[in-house]
Amino acid sequence: MEIKDIKPNTSFDLLELEVTEMDEPREFTNFRGQGMVANGKGKDKTGEIKITLWNDDVDKVKEGDTIVIKNGWAKEYRGEIQISTGKFGKLEVKE
Repeated sequence: MEIKDIKPNTSFDLLELEVTEMDEPREFTNFRGQGMVANGKGKDKTGEIKITLWNDDVDKVKEGDTIVIKNGWAKEYRGEIQISTGKFGKLEVKE
């Protein structure tokens, strides 16, 4: 799949991106507990998209990495589509 094909509130099988930007991670607390979250941006040949990384994935990724998200999830937040691994997805950093 490519960025241009991603629609809000849908899952996707596989997406490969180059990470172009990563914000500083921050801690959060909610009704499920505590954790870490970091936002960033990624691109492919069709466009750019916001990325949200959670917990263990936060430490895996840095600017310039190529990542693959399998079984990911897309949602719309403040008028922009964001992607993440969701509940069932996996993130891999390509060597």
